[in-house]
Amino acid sequence: MILTDDRTGAECKIIRHSSGLEIRVMEMPAFQTAAAQFAVRFGSQCVSFRVSPEAPVTDVPFGIAHYLEHKLFENPEDDASALFASLGAFDNAYTDSDRTVYYFQTDRAFSEALRVLLQFVQNPYFTKENVAQERGIIAQELQEALDDPADCLMMQLLAGMYHGHPVRVHVLGTQESIRQISPAMLHRCWESFYNLHNMVLCCAGNIKTEDVLRIADGVLRPAEPMRAQVILPQEPENVRTRRVSCSMAVGKTQFMLGFKSASAFGMTRLREMLLCSIVAELLTGDTSPLYHRLLGAGLLNDTFATDCLAGDGWFAVTAEGESDEPDAVCAAICEEIARAKAEGLDAERFSICKKAAYGDAILGLNNPEAAADAMTDAFIIGVDTPFARTQILAELTLADAQNCLQTRFDPERLTLSVIEPKK
Repeated sequence: MILTDDRTGAECKIIRHSSGLEIRVMEMPAFQTAAAQFAVRFGSQCVSFRVSPEAPVTDVPFGIAHYLEHKLFENPEDDASALFASLGAFDNAYTDSDRTVYYFQTDRAFSEALRVLLQFVQNPYFTKENVAQERGIIAQELQEALDDPADCLMMQLLAGMYHGHPVRVHVLGTQESIRQISPAMLHRCWESFYNLHNMVLCCAGNIKTEDVLRIADGVLRPAEPMRAQVILPQEPENVRTRRVSCSMAVGKTQFMLGFKSASAFGMTRLREMLLCSIVAELLTGDTSPLYHRLLGAGLLNDTFATDCLAGDGWFAVTAEGESDEPDAVCAAICEEIARAKAEGLDAERFSICKKAAYGDAILGLNNPEAAADAMTDAFIIGVDTPFARTQILAELTLADAQNCLQTRFDPERLTLSVIEPKK
């Protein structure tokens, strides 16, 4: 299947390989570089699951998806990163709440690097000794994350917003949970989720589709159709707490506030995230009257920013920055939301923000790494095409934005996270 973006002419080829793997390719011959991502729908929130409707529920410790990401780079002969380096490719991986992604970028030997990528992810090597050895490394990584104010601010917020959803726990887990992880648990998760029917390979750049398929034919082993079902707890609509704070070694008080709202999947999630980003820009962006009032009053500085975060079972619009009076900033934002709900959003500014978002969506596909990111993200959230952003943005109306404001920006479902300078 070939998908075409009518607005830019870009093409994305989608192939269902005989092994069960979905392969997405964007040929970009004008570039010298190429990128590939091998991703699985298995992230930090996948700690309770069953492999079939009749199977018993399996519970695993927090942080196991990230732990598994670390261990897959090892094999008896060599480390995967050393193999990539010998080919002149830069490699890495990351774990998020709903995915684990292994990737590389290179300007040479793409086929050889792709072979390495597909091989090491499909060939786990877990021993009691190497799993125990990794525990100390991950424990140190977790401690560094907990000492990072930005990380702490975000985790405080999510823990304050969510009662039981696993997103409230750090992607790396806890010091207690990682001590519980064993080789058998890692292998259980790999068998349950790293099934090619639950994965995607995304390649973009100066490559040929036939070369990608040739490597896939030689490396991939056919997999039985299976997709583990992740079981998430019932999450109340209200936030767990309205305000949470701590003190750390920071120069100025930092804050992050979040509006909790109903989760969504697929095109609906993408559409709602785009709408929330536009509405947040209208309310508090650097062209908004509120932002300039708060800036002039010394309540904000140029670190202020907004974002929209979502995954399976959760959805949040956030705003963060530095302020000596974070509660006053929070109150001002809530007042602006009430005013906009009563008077309506500005039509002219909505049009400007929509056009800016549209331009960003097009620029978001302007290099191989970004194109691979877009293809992977679309697969994980259940969207068929990486060009969906421009398609959705072209159709959004002021009425859509007004409805988003009413449903996604509820001050009664708001949590404020604050980090104050340690005295």
